[in-house]
Amino acid sequence: MCPSRGVLEHVTSRWGVLVLAALNERGYRFSELRRRVSGVSEKMLAQTLQTLERDGFVLREAYPVIPPRVDYSLTPLGREAAELVAALAHWSEARVPAVQSARAGYDARPR
Repeated sequence: MCPSRGVLEHVTSRWGVLVLAALNERGYRFSELRRRVSGVSEKMLAQTLQTLERDGFVLREAYPVIPPRVDYSLTPLGREAAELVAALAHWSEARVPAVQSARAGYDARPR
């Protein structure tokens, strides 16, 4: 398996895309990020952040205060990836009508 495939899987995973997009706006605390990325479970968000941190896309900063505070932001590498993913997301959104039309044409063909 090519190493780039693993990186691509992490960046383009369902939650990876949404986390990168959210963090491209600004840094978030864990609970804020969970609210921003609606639908993600606490466990899945933690796993996604850990994976993106391991790959060098996310910076995790923990502060020794009570209650504990952890902030997440993008590294320069993460910002680059987020901008590329955002461009693909915007392209996808703009092309939904064309894709829906293609699907309808495909589904209408005799089998």
